[in-house]
Amino acid sequence: MKPILFSCFLLLGACALKAQEAKPKDKDIINTLKERITLQGYTQLGYTYDDFGGEKTNTFDIKRVIFMARGKITDKWSCYFMYSFANTAKILEAYTEYNFLPGLTARVGQFKTPYTFENPLSPCVVELINCYAQSVNYLAGIDNSDPLYGANSGRDLGLMIYGNLFNDLLTYNLALMNGQGINVKDKNNQKDIVGSLMVHPLEWLSVGGTFIKGKGCAVATSSINPDIAVGDNYTRNRWSAGAVVKSKIVDLRTEYLAGKDGKVKSEGYYATAAPHILPQLDLILSYDFFNRNKALADKQTNYVAGLQYWFYPQCRLQVQYTYCDRHRGESSNLLQAQVQVRF
Repeated sequence: MKPILFSCFLLLGACALKAQEAKPKDKDIINTLKERITLQGYTQLGYTYDDFGGEKTNTFDIKRVIFMARGKITDKWSCYFMYSFANTAKILEAYTEYNFLPGLTARVGQFKTPYTFENPLSPCVVELINCYAQSVNYLAGIDNSDPLYGANSGRDLGLMIYGNLFNDLLTYNLALMNGQGINVKDKNNQKDIVGSLMVHPLEWLSVGGTFIKGKGCAVATSSINPDIAVGDNYTRNRWSAGAVVKSKIVDLRTEYLAGKDGKVKSEGYYATAAPHILPQLDLILSYDFFNRNKALADKQTNYVAGLQYWFYPQCRLQVQYTYCDRHRGESSNLLQAQVQVRF
């Protein structure tokens, strides 16, 4: 990684020196590149206290360090790249897309699946420090809570069409994806169909649902689903329905989710609210329930309360307390603080 970064700095330095000596025609080319290439990034740094399992731990940690680049090839054709430098460095997204019509854009590559309301959202806008609800993490394959699918940050490889119709009354996404996750080839010959449909009847209200219909190939074993072995193909279906409210008073997102892996059924529900108590200060409240296996009642409910202060555009300070109520095992307490800086 260090040689790559060092080479990038040398290249940037050479470009800067070249720009100083550039002829008028060369400067026009450089200005065009500035207009067509957009670079962005953000970092999230935090502190976590946890007493799960009776063992009290506390640590400063790096949640995320993300770099993003978007290139505008033509007015209708673009490409996008996202890379994570935190923990295990890896490519998160790499795709190109073309806008055929005002309501039809096609995207091919690696990107977030359009399943659930939360998964397509960037961590830099989600209210919770832990980011997504338990059911979203598990059913969308974001973290490693579902060992059969693994930790894939809610992303996959495939082809998607999307757009807004009827003067933005309706938003749709429809994708054909590997169903295996990021940075790997498909491990079976069956593709996942993933879709979402949102209706916006009012300026502040959106209602709709999402789904996944497909076959997974297990990358590990799971105590939740012991009948599926590594390498087995299994039914991996999901759906969700809910509503999103965005107003000057409060932002609210609520969703019911259900999934079926082989013969095991799971379900979850969450409601996350952000009342705007001051122009730059939000109160954060969340109810988060998930049952990994309905037959075994392997369920947990998280209650979250905290504050979020936007001290600069896209930069914020967050403090949150989470009470984890487990049906199996002891309950625990989680205290977190996080600072986010974005450019």
